[in-house]
Amino acid sequence: MDVVSDAIAAVRTGYPHANRLQVSGRWCVRLAPYEGAGFHVVLTGDCWLRTDTGTALALRPGDAVLLPHGAGHILADAPTDPSRATRFDTAREPPVAPAGPSTVELLCGKYRLDHSRSHPLLAELPDVVHLPHDDPHTPELRSAVNLLAGEAAAPGPGSCAALPSLLDLLLIYMIRAWTTQAPAAARWPAALADPVVTEVLRLLHTDPAHPWTAEHLATRAGVSRATLNRRFTTLVGRPAMSYLTWWRMNRTATLLSTTDAPLQSVAKEVGYSSPYALSHAFLREFGVTPGRYRTSRATPH
Repeated sequence: MDVVSDAIAAVRTGYPHANRLQVSGRWCVRLAPYEGAGFHVVLTGDCWLRTDTGTALALRPGDAVLLPHGAGHILADAPTDPSRATRFDTAREPPVAPAGPSTVELLCGKYRLDHSRSHPLLAELPDVVHLPHDDPHTPELRSAVNLLAGEAAAPGPGSCAALPSLLDLLLIYMIRAWTTQAPAAARWPAALADPVVTEVLRLLHTDPAHPWTAEHLATRAGVSRATLNRRFTTLVGRPAMSYLTWWRMNRTATLLSTTDAPLQSVAKEVGYSSPYALSHAFLREFGVTPGRYRTSRATPH
């Protein structure tokens, strides 16, 4: 198991969605904020992106943009007055314009995520992650973009399975690319580059039910308990045992939302000796009992 995969799996609530947008001439569309993460890949032409918070980016062919917190934003042919934007919903068929010298074609979509249980790695992502096409450090991202664009342009047998898988791959590569180019102040890229912290995270994510202790984790990481506590707390934001408790609660929430397993089985899977002990810890973390949490997630909103 690894942190990035687990972080994504813990908050995913549905299949990703994508479609193609082809426009030309003067145009300006607005995408409202939403529960999840959005992305755009520029296939041809140039355009501008402006978030509701004022971040503005010039986008070129091959550029990829991730909006990990679902920020509202505008896409336009040029820097423009936001008031002239028309609403665009990626869940509907986008307008298609005749091809011309100023045609812009984008692959637009979103991932449905539950931000209420977001892993701190994902929470640390900025509102916009811009990945230019000419970045020499992201060849795998370029390959994923090319595969996705080709599949979207000419669907064939198996496309219904291929597209969601390629979209998942695109998300992983965009997050991975950010960890390699994040500012020095970013905490989680440094955590994932630290061999001691990475080893402890691997142990906790691989087997959260194990009766870990700080001493045991320090021994497995090859450092003293004091060293582990200092490095892990500095880079992750909390001690290893506190992180383990949080991750167990996150796993519990996922199991309650996605399975019908009895609470006793869930408790065993996440490392608690009894349903009572798990319920007490879950109530402290989420403010509701496991039963009420499961019911609320099963009720259509």
